[in-house]
This record gives sequence, C-alpha cells and structure tokens, in this order.
Amino acid sequence: MLTIEFDGTAYHGWQSQTNAITVQDVVTAAVNRLTGESCSLSGSSRTDAGVHALGFVCNFQTSSSIPEDKFAYALNTLLPEDVAVRESREVSPEFHSRFSARGKTYRYLIHNSQFPSALLRHRAYHVYYPLDVSAMQKAAGHFVGTHDFCAFSATGGSVKTSVRTISQITVDKREANQLELNISGDGFLYNMVRIIAGTLIEVGFGKLKPDDIPEIIGSLDRRKAGRTAPAHGLYLVEVYY
Repeated sequence: MLTIEFDGTAYHGWQSQTNAITVQDVVTAAVNRLTGESCSLSGSSRTDAGVHALGFVCNFQTSSSIPEDKFAYALNTLLPEDVAVRESREVSPEFHSRFSARGKTYRYLIHNSQFPSALLRHRAYHVYYPLDVSAMQKAAGHFVGTHDFCAFSATGGSVKTSVRTISQITVDKREANQLELNISGDGFLYNMVRIIAGTLIEVGFGKLKPDDIPEIIGSLDRRKAGRTAPAHGLYLVEVYY
C-alpha cells in the first residue's frame, strides 16, 4: 500500500485515460520500472483533473523482495517532482484501497481577497468578494449527519444510493485571506465536496441563507444547490481504513 501526495495541476486526475496523462499512469510506470513486473494499481478514489492529494492511497500486488518501507524511498527517485510517496507498507492480500476504505477527509481552500495570488493560482479558489465566515459555519452544520445528498451530486456518477454520512465539517479562517473547509464522511458522491463548497460560498456572499441548507438537502434537486467550485481548490487529505 502506498500513501501518496500529489499536485494535480498537470494531470487529468488519478484514473488512467487513453488520451491524457494521469497520476495513476506515472505511479504505475515507476512501480513497474522498480519491480520489473507489470503491476496493476488500484486507487482509493477517482479524482478530477486539477484536484490535489495529501494522502491518496493505492495498492498493488508484487513478488518483489524490496522491503516494504523501502518502496517509498526507491519510488521517489523515479517519480516526477509533483508526485511523492509518503509511506509504503505491506498489507493483506484482501486489502483494496477503495473497497476497504471506511471514510475520507477532504479539504477545500478559498483565497478570499480582492486580488488574486500568483502563488496560489493552482492551489486555492480565488473569491474576490468578501465572505461571511460565520454564516458559512452556521450553514456547514446542517450537512452533518446521514442524508440523501442527491442535490449535491453531479451527473455521471454510478452509485446504488446517494445516502451518505458526514461526521464533521468545519470552515475556518487560517490566514488573513485564506478559508479552509474540511469535511469528513463515510463516502462522497461525484463532485459532492465541490458542490458543498460552492454552496457555502454562495451562503458567504448572501445569495443563500444558512437555514436554506436543510430545504436544499430535502429537495434532492441539484438545481437548488450552489455551483460546483473549481477542482484546483480541492485536496484529498486522508483515507481511513
């Protein structure tokens, strides 16, 4: 099992595609070069183009004699600078990075300033109008619990149910111009975190009220929720097993 960090700016997400380079492509190439095998990597989730990760998990089977903890060191000499292995360890043959997961934490960063930041242009969503953080915090509390999040899901996903449990969600002002949304749950629908982020931003500038959130959740209508926030502000922080 590998825990990896990546800057998703140059990639079309994790999942391999025929017409674009992905994180899975470069990690698989490094693993195969290191082991001399043809390994198939499974990822903990699909990520959109431009999404980043601090703790993405993937796994593969190998007969290599390389010690489990040394894989990280060796792979980091073969990977591009925008992808890094933070940990490597042996797991049971039954382990699957996606299907064994019990929950995840995501982070969404907002650069709330009159002017954009050259350094954060690929790392945080620039919102130039002032946001009411206290209103966003009040609205965020309505997401906690088990709900049908159909109104916060984009078309294109393939799931049996849109019911998910959010265990924690916070909105904090980390620096003078930076807001940080952290959300943990047992699973997330396609674009769910980005839609929640976009909805909270609309609360922040007064287009929606905090107490509108329960009604939006209950409507099961994507059109009533806010816009989908851009991918480059999103980070997969941790996967729980």
